[in-house]
Amino acid sequence: MTRVAVLLLSGGALLAAGSARAQEPKTPTQLREEAALAEEHRQELTTLEREAARALQVGNLTFYRRVYGEDFVSISANGQVMDHAAFIAALENSPNKYTSVLATDIRVRIFENTAIITCLWSFRGSNAGHPFSRQSRMTHVYVYGQSGWKVVAAQETVLPG
Repeated sequence: MTRVAVLLLSGGALLAAGSARAQEPKTPTQLREEAALAEEHRQELTTLEREAARALQVGNLTFYRRVYGEDFVSISANGQVMDHAAFIAALENSPNKYTSVLATDIRVRIFENTAIITCLWSFRGSNAGHPFSRQSRMTHVYVYGQSGWKVVAAQETVLPG
């Protein structure tokens, strides 16, 4: 019985020491490294947003198949919920021909392995020969995994005008 008590107390002391160590403040070097990594991720995510806009403009569906995860879900501007397959099919079958798609005002917020991007997409093109121009606010949720950043959710709100 005494051995069990000693083992329990020893184990508790080891756990307490481990958790105390885990709560030690980070060194300036660790903080700089974390900030540099966060900035690297921020730049990568900003680039991915711009590449997504360009891919839509030129009809590069390979980009969307590669960067948008299999468990992706989208809420379109008209409220339609689409999974990955339906989203790709909608892009493939779209009557829109884009002359310009730009992603601007890109704001990146990173929370460990998840990032939320909000931005403004500006579209110019034609549909059945009729020119159009519109802007939408976009929200994209990315998750970082073994194969890098993947978009897992998107939502579009068309701006008036």
